Amino acid sequence: MNFHTRKLVKPGDLNPNNTLFGGSLLKWIDEEAAIYATIQLGTSKCVTKYMSEINFISSARQGDIIELGIKATHFGTTSITLTCHVRNKITRQSILTIDKIVFVALDENGKPTAHGKTEITYTDERLREDANT
Repeated sequence: MNFHTRKLVKPGDLNPNNTLFGGSLLKWIDEEAAIYATIQLGTSKCVTKYMSEINFISSARQGDIIELGIKATHFGTTSITLTCHVRNKITRQSILTIDKIVFVALDENGKPTAHGKTEITYTDERLREDANT
């Protein structure tokens, strides 16, 4: 799994316990997963359909640098399934895991549409292809 996105935990990200608010972390994950799905599917017209159990393993505190890892695990006809792992950048301690995040590609009417992709790409060429059509 590649860890490309890093976030600094700031005071506005904390809950009353002075640890990272789960809602802030889930927002970051959903955004990063959407960007990843957009690149993999070659379209910005995709939405979050499903998130499996969210497993909070440990806390992050103000000043911690965390990193988000996202990886495609399955391509469906209209969907892509991802997995997510969040860890502390310095200590490598796991903070959270999500086994399945499913995104669905949509057509211009907002209905699921076949995307035609079957394997992970490691460049953003698919997104450029979509922009040129």
